[in-house]
Amino acid sequence: MVRMGLARSKPFKVKQAQILMLGLDSAGKSTLLYKMKFNDVFLTLPTVGFNVEMIETGENVSLTVWDVGGQHKMRTVWGNYLENVDGLVYVVDSSDRQRLDESKKELELILKSDRIKNVPVIVLANKQDLPGASDAEEITRKFNMKKHCHDRNWYVQPCCALTGEGLPEALRKLTSFAKSCVKSKQEAFTIFKQD
Repeated sequence: MVRMGLARSKPFKVKQAQILMLGLDSAGKSTLLYKMKFNDVFLTLPTVGFNVEMIETGENVSLTVWDVGGQHKMRTVWGNYLENVDGLVYVVDSSDRQRLDESKKELELILKSDRIKNVPVIVLANKQDLPGASDAEEITRKFNMKKHCHDRNWYVQPCCALTGEGLPEALRKLTSFAKSCVKSKQEAFTIFKQD
């Protein structure tokens, strides 16, 4: 009897990466999430609690993205979502210059947590379609990214949730960072198991 097909193939293994998406209310987190997942724009309401979606990247990695509400009450529980995260996406409304300092402070608080030490960070400078929006360089400087993320991979991507501009680049970078983080964790676990 001749067997064909999968008999000699290596098992296909899709890696799972847990991604946490945070940012102030009205930054565009849910709109960005659904644009990445469905490549469409949906009418969204302020997130009470969280949304979760799985995004297949086409690179043997699926991203489970947790979009947590950004209202002031919700920010007090952000720390509960930091466990076992392989990537942090922080969304900034780059057109709302009055709230950039508040957004910066919230990101700094998150980055101080030991639970996400070495976890890569992607900052999405959203709403680039609006007049006066801060560009990626300005967000990088304003948020002191080089100082606060010196111990991890990080990237600032200008984008627009409505048009999808900048999202393919952000998704590629996020996938690359998440794969690297998952691999590092697996290697650390293997070493720990051997000891």
